[in-house]
Amino acid sequence: MKEEKTKLKAAMIGVGDITDLHYPAYRNCEDAELAVICDADEKQLAKRSRQWSVSKTTTDYHEILRDPEIDIVEVNTPHHLHKSIVIDALEAGKNVACQKPIAVSIDEAEAMVEAASKAPGRFRVLENFVFYPPYVKAKELMDAGEIGDPLSIRFKLGTGIFGSRWVPLKSELWHLLESENGRGQAVFDDGYHKLSVAMHFFGAIRSVAGFIDRSFKYIDEPAQLMWRYEGSRVIGTFDIAFSPNLYTRSKYFPADERIEIIGTKGVISLTRCTGQITDDPPLILFKDGKSFAFEHIEADWQAGFTAAIRDFPKAIREKRDTLLTGQRALDILKFAFALTIAAQNGHELKPGEITDEFVRKELRGAS
Repeated sequence: MKEEKTKLKAAMIGVGDITDLHYPAYRNCEDAELAVICDADEKQLAKRSRQWSVSKTTTDYHEILRDPEIDIVEVNTPHHLHKSIVIDALEAGKNVACQKPIAVSIDEAEAMVEAASKAPGRFRVLENFVFYPPYVKAKELMDAGEIGDPLSIRFKLGTGIFGSRWVPLKSELWHLLESENGRGQAVFDDGYHKLSVAMHFFGAIRSVAGFIDRSFKYIDEPAQLMWRYEGSRVIGTFDIAFSPNLYTRSKYFPADERIEIIGTKGVISLTRCTGQITDDPPLILFKDGKSFAFEHIEADWQAGFTAAIRDFPKAIREKRDTLLTGQRALDILKFAFALTIAAQNGHELKPGEITDEFVRKELRGAS
């Protein structure tokens, strides 16, 4: 009988800016260690090798796929590069973790899900918000009936410029192509997090509607989006605004994110995530005429990344799926496309009916 490894060996393909948030999960991780890193940018690769003390590097991801010692492959490249790398890795027998969103088209995402269904390894799409401790606690409270039957969920996103760390310009430039093709960072890219949480809390989406305006051509804000759930009374809304002069305290990105969940006998208020603009506790429960503040819950955004990344090797060992599966990621992609198109053409849409042909026809500027 083959002896199980003490730790699974992981490799990163793509070590750009976002992986500053990935690497801490591998420090002192019980189930996995970062063994190899890969990037086409040799200077960035050398920098990460020094920073992380990972000596094994390559600019050719195929070398990683041929390495029998590698158990997990992380794909952290720009979205349009996901498909080929993910499918190659799955066909090589690796367990694959891919950065969100899964792809830039439904056909690409479906091909990845199909490849995963035939592969021996597991496939997940990384989404840190559903692992963020205040959100995890909020779901526990709802599942325990603390607010009664949920009635509505409202997401608030305020994006700005000031108050966060410096983000390299080249890390953002490739998003412009997506904006030119009708997709925007607020809804399609960063919005993926909120849409993921919306489905994680209450399930499949029945239909969507909304409005999206543009700021400085590329920024898909302000916006007001809404949706209805399958088999549920819950109504969801997503309020987005670009406030360039709003100072948002954050070690990461200047995003003011808040969620309010209203039930028949209580309310849950989540006051921060990536950044914060108030000094309120990260989670407040209102019920029975009283408020209960969760002052000491871990609220650093990094905690969600660490929990999300560490859950994958644990899930592999336990032979279970982890959040999010490829299928859930595909559903979120359709959700995002449906919202964007519904806002453009003014009609209520069903995400389940969205196809690439429909996207090409309806999404302004799409090729």
